[in-house]
Amino acid sequence: MTNNRKRLIGRVIRNSMEKTVVVEVERTTLHRLYKKVIKTSAKYKAHDESNEIPVGALVKIVESRPISKTKRWAVEEVLEVPELPEV
Repeated sequence: MTNNRKRLIGRVIRNSMEKTVVVEVERTTLHRLYKKVIKTSAKYKAHDESNEIPVGALVKIVESRPISKTKRWAVEEVLEVPELPEV
């Protein structure tokens, strides 16, 4: 049984809030008149129950019920975690 929720993949750009991360999703589209490839980006606030996802991580977010005034997405899984530079 499958559900029809939207799923997006993006990078975490901010994690300073409690149980919330800001995910930036980039899309490429073709301009209708000039046929040039254009990058557009959108920011989504997503619920992170564990509160442990670092900035720069690649995550998959899924549509959910409204959790707060601006939060309508939840982190489904972490696809890639950035490596910390060795000092």
